[in-house]
Amino acid sequence: MNLHEYQGKSILVKYGVPIQNGYAADSVEEAMTKYDQLAEETGSKFAVIKAQIHAGGRGKGGGVKLAKNRDEAKEHISNILGMQLKTPQTPGGMEGPGKKVNKILVAEDAYAPDFAACKEYYISILMDRGRKQNVIIHSTQGGMDIEAVAEETPHLVHKTYIDPELGMQPFNAREVAFNLGLSGLAFKNMTKFIYKLYAAYLGADSALIEINPCLHKPDDSIIAVDCKFSIDGNALYRQKEIAAMRDVTEEDATEVEAQSYGLNFVNLDGNVGCMVNGAGLAMATMDIIKLSGGEPANFLDVGGTADAARVEQAFRIILRDPNVEAILINIFGGIVRCDRVAQGVVDAYKNIGDIKVPIIVRLQGTNADIAKKLIDESGLNVRSAVALQEAADVVKEVLS
Repeated sequence: MNLHEYQGKSILVKYGVPIQNGYAADSVEEAMTKYDQLAEETGSKFAVIKAQIHAGGRGKGGGVKLAKNRDEAKEHISNILGMQLKTPQTPGGMEGPGKKVNKILVAEDAYAPDFAACKEYYISILMDRGRKQNVIIHSTQGGMDIEAVAEETPHLVHKTYIDPELGMQPFNAREVAFNLGLSGLAFKNMTKFIYKLYAAYLGADSALIEINPCLHKPDDSIIAVDCKFSIDGNALYRQKEIAAMRDVTEEDATEVEAQSYGLNFVNLDGNVGCMVNGAGLAMATMDIIKLSGGEPANFLDVGGTADAARVEQAFRIILRDPNVEAILINIFGGIVRCDRVAQGVVDAYKNIGDIKVPIIVRLQGTNADIAKKLIDESGLNVRSAVALQEAADVVKEVLS
């Protein structure tokens, strides 16, 4: 689950990580009140207005603006709130529809009073699954796309691995500070920053924390100016406070709806809809679709307890995609009985009505013979298959 910048920073504060202070708002009136409050606290009329969406590169799309006085702040706030912000990371990139900005962050000018004397770093923490260790990725090239830095100047990207049995050790934090070229008070402050950041990463059950930029100020203090926070969805059951921060308006509406029905669904860009039980079988089904000349339109796992109602909802979700030219249903009846799924397919077909795309159904396992008979005798435009290759051949046939 992804968090907004202001939400991620609220978690960092709980772990003592220094941040760029600011206040979130979802209306011009509230934002101006927060601006006045921030100006009184900092003694400065300078403020940064930041769009809050789940995407990076906000500044490139006009979603981050520096205001030098109250009038400029109101102008930027009015322009950013409600805009369709397009960044390289929003759907479709800069040519896509973008994302609507429903909330902004009114933040202090962290670079004052001497912008030129400030230094930006990149720091992130995530799991390296190959090594089965958490890794702190860091670079002196802060404020830039780390992918571009890694491609063009890979020697400037450093990795510090944390032994899961030992946890964060003093030498780990010092290694990061050394690699960033720090010394003196800045060195000490960076090691403290890394310790606290890692504690936040573990404590929040994070999948990723990215601080870009991490700012080294002229007084040698270290603060997080931006914050990308992603939480491991499997741990949300024990992170109730963080789970409450979920913003479904930032997520794919179809995927959110699918979750409400207990379906594991991910939208893709292909032309063959998939309905499968089990993640492994779903991946194999997507592979066979590609080998048959098609492209998966989605990943959809109906789970091990699929019933007629859930199958019907899965059908409706798949059919909303105008790019779908065929639907492949691939069910292995272990816990779920194949005849129950087959009846769900028949009932869904009749309830939905005029389905234009061909449907291929492969059912194997418990009561597969009964299921095949149900499909074949339904009188519907549904083709059954026994072997996976047979199902793939039918997909290829209907697409040609």
